[in-house]
Amino acid sequence: MSDPIICFGQQPCGIFPKRFLFAKIQTARRLQREIGGTIVFFYHDSDHDPRETATVLQDRHSGQKLSLNFVFENKIQKLYSPLYLKRVVADWKTKIERGLPAYVDRKLVEVFKTNTKTTVADFCLSMYTGMGLMEGITIARSSESSFRSAACSIEDYFVDLPYEGEIVRARARDGKFWLHKGGDKFIEVPAQGFGPEQVSPARDTRFRWMQSVIHCTHYVCGASEQDYINKADGPGVTFVEREAIDNSAEAYVGGDE
Repeated sequence: MSDPIICFGQQPCGIFPKRFLFAKIQTARRLQREIGGTIVFFYHDSDHDPRETATVLQDRHSGQKLSLNFVFENKIQKLYSPLYLKRVVADWKTKIERGLPAYVDRKLVEVFKTNTKTTVADFCLSMYTGMGLMEGITIARSSESSFRSAACSIEDYFVDLPYEGEIVRARARDGKFWLHKGGDKFIEVPAQGFGPEQVSPARDTRFRWMQSVIHCTHYVCGASEQDYINKADGPGVTFVEREAIDNSAEAYVGGDE
C-alpha cells in the first residue's frame, strides 16, 4: 500500500492566516504523527473573493479589534481578478507596517516587513511560510497551469479571461461567461476560446477537481466543507473534521501550539 496523503484546502485567508486554517494545519500534523505519510496543502489561490483575505487582529493592550485587508488598484481587479493575480499596492504595505507592532510581536512584524511578494496570494503564502506554518508541507496551487492541465473535466467552473485591462475569473454558463455584480445582476464577458490551464472549479466541483490530481487518502474538512462536499467524489477517502479552535475567523498570530 502507498503511504497516506493527508490533504487540507483553503483559499488565501488573511495576511496572517485565520485561526481555522491553523486548526486545519494542526489537525493534519496530528494525523501525520498517528499514521505517517505526507501533508499536502491545496492552496486555492484561483478564488477571487476579496473578503477571503480580511484579517481581524486584536490590540495587544486594549483588546480592541481591527479588521484590515489589502488595497486594490481598481474595482475590476478587486471584485473579479483571481487572488493569484490581485496586485499588492506598495503604499498599502508601508502604511500597515507602521501600525502592526500594536497587534503582533516583533518577529511577525519582521516577517511582514521582509515580504516582497507582489500578488495577494503570493504575499499571504509567504507570510504563512515565514511564520513556520508550512514547514514539511507540500503546496499544491489551484492557479498552476500544470495542476489545471492535469485535473479532470468538470461541469461547473470558472475561466480566467481578459476583461477591461485585467484578468477576471468568469463563471461559465451555456457557452457564455459572467461576472456576478450582486443580487440578480451580472456582467457578460465577451466569449473567447480557452484551455484547461485557464479553468478553476466552482465550490461544488472543487473537491473532485482537486482530488483528481492530489489523490489524497485523508482530507481535513473545515466546518462549512462538511455541509457541501460530496463525499462520493472521494471514494476511499477518510474525511476528518478539523480540530475546534476559539475565535476561528480571527487571525492566528501564535500562542496556540
